[in-house]
Amino acid sequence: MLVCGLLVPWHLRAVDASVVERAGRSGPALLEWGVALAGEQELGTAQMLMQAARIAGIPGWDRLGMSLTNMARQNPALAWGGDSRVKNLFAVGSQTPEAGAEPFTGFIILQKNREAALAHLRASPSPAVQELLRTRSLTSTALFPPSSSASGQAFDAAVALGGLLLEGGHLSTGLSSNLFALAAQANHGGGSEPLEESLMDFLSLGERLNWDQLAAFAGRIPDAGTLHQLADEARNAGDQLPVLFAAVVLSGKPAAVAAYVARFSDTGLKDLGASLHYGAGGVSELVQSDRRLYHSRLLGRVAVYDPFGAMTYFASDYVLKVPRLALAVKWFCYLLSGFFLAAAMHAARPAVTPLELPLQVRGFHLVREFLFSLGFLLVVLLLSEPFLAQESQKGVPSFRLHLPMAGGAVHAGIAGISHTIMNAIILLTLLFFFVLQALIYTACLVKLAEIRRQHVPPRMKLKLLENEDHLFDAGLYLGFVGTIISLIIASLGLVKFSLMAAYSSTSFGVIFVVIFKIFHLRPARRTMLMEAEIGAAPAPAAYPTAPAPRAAS
Repeated sequence: MLVCGLLVPWHLRAVDASVVERAGRSGPALLEWGVALAGEQELGTAQMLMQAARIAGIPGWDRLGMSLTNMARQNPALAWGGDSRVKNLFAVGSQTPEAGAEPFTGFIILQKNREAALAHLRASPSPAVQELLRTRSLTSTALFPPSSSASGQAFDAAVALGGLLLEGGHLSTGLSSNLFALAAQANHGGGSEPLEESLMDFLSLGERLNWDQLAAFAGRIPDAGTLHQLADEARNAGDQLPVLFAAVVLSGKPAAVAAYVARFSDTGLKDLGASLHYGAGGVSELVQSDRRLYHSRLLGRVAVYDPFGAMTYFASDYVLKVPRLALAVKWFCYLLSGFFLAAAMHAARPAVTPLELPLQVRGFHLVREFLFSLGFLLVVLLLSEPFLAQESQKGVPSFRLHLPMAGGAVHAGIAGISHTIMNAIILLTLLFFFVLQALIYTACLVKLAEIRRQHVPPRMKLKLLENEDHLFDAGLYLGFVGTIISLIIASLGLVKFSLMAAYSSTSFGVIFVVIFKIFHLRPARRTMLMEAEIGAAPAPAAYPTAPAPRAAS
């Protein structure tokens, strides 16, 4: 039963690689998607997927890379992707289609390209594009210098970039509506900073992506909030940017990918890169689980042998379909394994002597075995669950420069930084000590009930209660030991020191022992004392009754 529980790939704070692999069979693979995009002339997007496959170490990435290189040499215009209008727009005026292979922000910031894009957008029938162009007349901006100023090239480039994405239909309906609403708000005196933040996010992405890649990446973003989050993560991704790009494009769930990377700032991109081995379904399962990816070496070695491999495959399927049922089965297997182990130890005990036969009460050993199984479940979870005691990962706050323009008031002061008192290790320590003390408290209650039901005189029961004083004080002893061990571990620097976690063991022990002795042991002893005294008292003697007085004559 213990092996069966370990073969169920369900974890509290991690998603097993076997589950991600099982989910990946329902979607296209990364390299297959890259080949399909190359066939649709989206060469830039296919190159980013190839780079992500190279970073992830997926076999076959080099063949796809050679194929894309040959295609780019034979037809340089493919760098623009399938957007022939933008390609033809910038092919005029000493510009060549090969320019589409460079980062688009560096390309659109040039005066000729910027003016050509703005002239093209003025003839656009899109209301959102026209509303965005009207923001160039703003004189009170917060992040960019106004377009009419001597340094307004950045704002014009941002408007041109956003307008081209809007005009070409490369943005989602939600993001297009957000830009339209933000532009209208800025033009009607509502403040331009939210719009400028979105335009700055487009410029930031354009510094790292060419036109084809930018259109493919931005086209999957549902709203301005997700755009801002993904732009910050792209700035911090560094060499892992292809992994972030591939996860967004392959899964089609940019909001989930952004939330996953923000939650796991240290290991999120690494886990996303590992999930790329399993295709679109694997990436989607990882980001939706909101847990870290875990590769079990033991499970990987055992799963190659039958019937363990078949059991793991079967369990992985149920983890995907009914995860709560899989968790219940896993913990039930752990409970049964602990119960069977306790039952085996009970059966291995020597036979009871005739002197102790009156002390035997049927059924109580089953309760003790169940308590042992609960403790066994706790120990197995602590030893087998990955990342259970690790602290949550906090992302590095993004750096954004705010220049004091005419309309951007600079707020004085420093934003308050919140410090969390409780972390995962402290909470886990408190829970561990509490559960242990609760189990000891329950064991003492069971022992007290057993002594009450033993077929011996009340005075003998009192003696037996005195004999169990050490058991009844076990909560105090365990509390002291837990505190000492916690202080030793903290002094060695193995974990972050916390007085709350260290002294919680003793505190819980004192609380549970006081409750047991005052509300359970004391009334039981009083009852036994009264029973013993009544049983030992002699029967009242029969005294002769006095004659009734005679009535006076």
